[in-house]
Amino acid sequence: MSQTRHQQHNPKTGLNKTAKWCVTHPMLCTGLYICLVSLFFLTFPGVDLWASGLFHFGDEGFKAENVAFLRDVRHLGPFLVRVIAIACVAVLLIKLLVPSRPPLMPLRQPVFLLSTLILGPGVLVNLILKDNWGRPRPRNVEIFGGDLPYQPVWKISNYCDSNCSFVSGEGSAAMWLVAALALLVPATWRKGTLAFLIPLGLILSANRVAFGGHFLSDTLLSWGVTLLLVLAVHHLLYRKTPPLVSDRQLDEWFTVWGRRLQHVLQRLALRARRTFRKVGRVFSER
Repeated sequence: MSQTRHQQHNPKTGLNKTAKWCVTHPMLCTGLYICLVSLFFLTFPGVDLWASGLFHFGDEGFKAENVAFLRDVRHLGPFLVRVIAIACVAVLLIKLLVPSRPPLMPLRQPVFLLSTLILGPGVLVNLILKDNWGRPRPRNVEIFGGDLPYQPVWKISNYCDSNCSFVSGEGSAAMWLVAALALLVPATWRKGTLAFLIPLGLILSANRVAFGGHFLSDTLLSWGVTLLLVLAVHHLLYRKTPPLVSDRQLDEWFTVWGRRLQHVLQRLALRARRTFRKVGRVFSER
């Protein structure tokens, strides 16, 4: 009896139950995370200023952005995103151009990666939030030498026209790298993949805070909204029964349209040959 009571009041038992609930209800858990982080920074906005202040050195500003190595690290994230996006487009194009051959990988994988990249870091973060919420970046607010007032999370203002602070684009891309790839790799590779991607994501995200480009809340909320979108698309493509689209359906679709494309290209090539022949005869007669 006492052992049962000890287990009920054991903090580790509570953490284990919470972790299991998050694993079985990932979207609800992520939504709760977004709400709690938002509530925390709305209640304690000074935490944002304190976190940015750790990297601000008076008249010298945010010194980290002048460190060449850290600037190079910043470009690593976009580079990895571009490599993955190009690889995904290449897989789909190869299937489209050579429809008779099986795809290089199940086609839901590149579709999942590209759709979450476009909808998450692309549309949701950059087009909707960053271009409409108008939150000034830390380097632009008064306390850090700028001329604009600090704005709390989720408050729409007109202090910034586009590419504003809320939320972090780099943080969103970092979460996309972690979440999207971890969901696709085989289970036996997942721990190793996360062991590499999580530190990388943390470094890429923290880099922007150190540069004065984003507040801590921008980064934490970018993680949440991006993860929620990635989980939603993954649910539609992989967990929903039946899925929104299957590998077989995608294979058939690309095969049909690939053959149509081949037919069009063959007709265009035939017309081009005839045109060149006519032109050649005209010049030969002269």
